[in-house]
Amino acid sequence: MKTYRRGSSKISENQSCMKTVPKKAKSKSKKQKKKREMANVVQELYQTCSEVFADGDHQISGYIPPTPDIERLKSVLDRMKPEDLNLSPNMPMFRRRSTAQEASHHQITYIELLECDQFSIGIFCLPPSAVIPLHNHPNMTVFSKLLFGALRIKSYDWVDDGTSSTSKINSGEITHRQDGIRLAKVHMDSDVTSPYNASVLFPAAGGNMHCFTALTACAILDVLGPPYSESEGRHCTYFQDFPYDKFSGGAEELVPTEEEDTKKYAWLQEIEKPEDYTVGEPS
Repeated sequence: MKTYRRGSSKISENQSCMKTVPKKAKSKSKKQKKKREMANVVQELYQTCSEVFADGDHQISGYIPPTPDIERLKSVLDRMKPEDLNLSPNMPMFRRRSTAQEASHHQITYIELLECDQFSIGIFCLPPSAVIPLHNHPNMTVFSKLLFGALRIKSYDWVDDGTSSTSKINSGEITHRQDGIRLAKVHMDSDVTSPYNASVLFPAAGGNMHCFTALTACAILDVLGPPYSESEGRHCTYFQDFPYDKFSGGAEELVPTEEEDTKKYAWLQEIEKPEDYTVGEPS
């Protein structure tokens, strides 16, 4: 076998028969593999959602999938990781922006993966300190999975179902005020950090009205069944919450007077969408 001096522009005969893969080709191959893996993960989620919401008529109010289907979808979400969706907290959309930057950029980014009549799948990307204000999910079942980060969650459910024609129910217990403010019970008020199992809220339970505050950069994967629809009466409504004591007159029979117990309740008032809440698409 012929050999050549180190530094020579020639190589050995054996080496000349070897094929090398350029670095760019290797990098491209890795990217293609990641795309395939991401496609497989999203396809599994899509297929599961299609089956879970298959019996749900999006025009019928308040459809809730059977418990086994809920657990099956939660299991799929719990296995999902940021890298499955090609997400990282180092990406630009998760960085805190300066005041000048905020004037020309959306603070929160929403990545839509899929939307149909029965359900929608998307990811909310929040930089540190970003807030998704208190809002509701009318007649919807919603699955949320914190992919990474730390998040403060505060959520409520109405004390009554809203079907009463007057401001009083059950022997004079007041849950509605004449000014439209309604009494709600705190479902959750705590900080969570990934890894954190998927949560589920229902049309009238599980914290149907919630607010998210990003303690760090966060990615939240949401499945809404069915999605919001103005034409079908599923309009997103925003709220301002007030301490129970602020409007407590007349509701003493409903809520215990002990301070610790009254903190479990609040009054919610409908408001316009906050002007500083903007959501954009990935740039």
